[in-house]
Amino acid sequence: MVKKSSQLIISFILSLIYFPPSLSLAVANPPRIDKNVECDLLIVGGGLAGSAAAYEGLLAGKNVCLTEITDWVGGQISAQGTSALDERPTQRSLLLYPRGYLELREGIQNKYGLLNPGACWVSEACFMPEAGDEILSKMFKKAERKGKGKLHWFPSTVIKDMTIIGNQITEAIAIQHQPVPGTPPLNTEPLSQMIEDAYHYNNSQRFNKTIIRFTPKRKTDQGADWYIIEATETGEIIGLTNIPHQLGIDPRSPQEPTSSSLTRDPYCTQGFTYTFAMEATRTLQTHQKPLFYEQYAPYYSYELPRLANFNLVYTYRRIHSMKPREKRSPNPREWPIYPGDISMQNWTWGNDYRPGTSEDNLILTPGQLEATGQLQPGGWKGGLRTETLRKGEENALGFFYWLVAGTTDSQLGEGVKEKHPNYRYLSGLNSAMGTVHGLSKYPYMREGRRIIGRPSYGYKNGFVVSEIDISRNNFRQDWYADNLTPEEYRLLWLNLGGLDSLPVLSGQETIADIQPRSRATIYPDTVGIGHYAIDFHPCLTNSPPELPGNTEREGERRGQGQAYPFQIPLRALIPQQIDNLLVAGKSIATSHIAAAAYRVHSFEWSVGAAAGTTAIFSLEKQVFPYELVDNLPYREPLLEELQRLLEKNNNPILFPGMSIFNQSWEDWK
Repeated sequence: MVKKSSQLIISFILSLIYFPPSLSLAVANPPRIDKNVECDLLIVGGGLAGSAAAYEGLLAGKNVCLTEITDWVGGQISAQGTSALDERPTQRSLLLYPRGYLELREGIQNKYGLLNPGACWVSEACFMPEAGDEILSKMFKKAERKGKGKLHWFPSTVIKDMTIIGNQITEAIAIQHQPVPGTPPLNTEPLSQMIEDAYHYNNSQRFNKTIIRFTPKRKTDQGADWYIIEATETGEIIGLTNIPHQLGIDPRSPQEPTSSSLTRDPYCTQGFTYTFAMEATRTLQTHQKPLFYEQYAPYYSYELPRLANFNLVYTYRRIHSMKPREKRSPNPREWPIYPGDISMQNWTWGNDYRPGTSEDNLILTPGQLEATGQLQPGGWKGGLRTETLRKGEENALGFFYWLVAGTTDSQLGEGVKEKHPNYRYLSGLNSAMGTVHGLSKYPYMREGRRIIGRPSYGYKNGFVVSEIDISRNNFRQDWYADNLTPEEYRLLWLNLGGLDSLPVLSGQETIADIQPRSRATIYPDTVGIGHYAIDFHPCLTNSPPELPGNTEREGERRGQGQAYPFQIPLRALIPQQIDNLLVAGKSIATSHIAAAAYRVHSFEWSVGAAAGTTAIFSLEKQVFPYELVDNLPYREPLLEELQRLLEKNNNPILFPGMSIFNQSWEDWK
């Protein structure tokens, strides 16, 4: 006990040195409280990570409160429109996924009679976004019946403020909005036109507001009374509380050797995308050029000569096919498109919007939040730049016009782009995206605020999963020796060598003798798994992104490429300063490059299941999550008990054969 107490004191001192306290305990009193709701788990964000946490909480019999800014649950597969599951072949062939994700895939199969009703080629599962919301809602009801839990679902709801006493969140204040009677229904306006209103307490001409106070269902003298799980798309609670986090590019280092910047750049995050759907028609369609089209036209492109084929682009993310079981050629360029086929668009040099400067970055930094008053009591407005959301919407609408009527190509030059008039843009509440305007209800976010975990053994500046922990990159390329200092290059190879580095440390061998491991880093606190490539949609160099001749930030794509199957360490879910907050989704403690792999559908579910299970376990054991890992690398019996629980619940935490003694994972694709 003395040993553990000493370690806690040391960890606390380290946290003060590296991350000075920045929490504001003051909160603004709302004008009223319309509803009080008690929870065991308050999950903020109804995307896949939040859904997974809720699913596990319901199966464990807990009182689960789930908030979501849109009126659909599912995030990527519904409100963001990216209803094409990103999966890797080897993991998919083994169906090595969490139990809830497997049930989701089964739900798609049962609804359509096949897993890929869109007959797309980007995935083995492409489907309509509304199906994501429908299937998950049914899963929640089934989990409630089976586990005797209770779901309190709060769509169209945002968190406005939190009370923090000591190191715990003791209450959260939320605002739920509904249209004023006699005004248009929800999803009439795009996000940029309603988001600021959604964060104001007062009723407006457009919305009536319900102010909700969330508090814990139980009171205890030990551990936490409840847990809050941050599962938003941009790391809202991280921004609101201003706990230690990072945003954008990390400085180049032995852990992040391929970074495109020698210094930190918080403004360059990956591009965000307003998806939309378009339908093939028998007859020619009349398309009206948007008034703003000429502003964005200099940006649009097929990107690469091998991608300059309309059929290829259209069938890439086709989410509804008139002939889904038709036998097709191995070459998607030859796939037929039938009237009635529907495609969802999500294209890098198309409806991706990629700001990267302090003038137009979407996710505001702490300094920008402070300057705009959002860190003041009652000042929180979501932490995003509304003008950039608006321009992303315009950019997406312009991309549809380019696809059907454009004749220019910013990257490939003249004579490449042809017109394709037999397509119509889908809009309306009954359309694929469920919006009057036809754009997704919320943009697909690839990167948000990322916490810095607590200092621990080997991570004195705070725990982070870095590039070298997962990348298959060839770090013997001359670029690394030329662009790292000699000491950085030496540390890089000592890290890459694993057990093979020991002879170098003893002076028996040199750096040149090290054989790099062919696997991801093994974590003793693994609570989930994932596998996907390091996939970049880089920010652009100048502002605005659509500026003629603009280019991607130099060096950003150098870090992309294949990754080894990786683990999700519990330390990556545990933030500093707040003991009853867990982080799921894209905001866990990863670097800029690693985050590019830790962001896809099955990973989000895995980390959400881990966060939900950890919160449940911590409640029942009356311990804080940080106490499960604060003695590493020594044994942590309670951590091992949590890991056994995850595996018992069919939420895998290891890939087969994963061990520090198994150095080669070259066969995993």
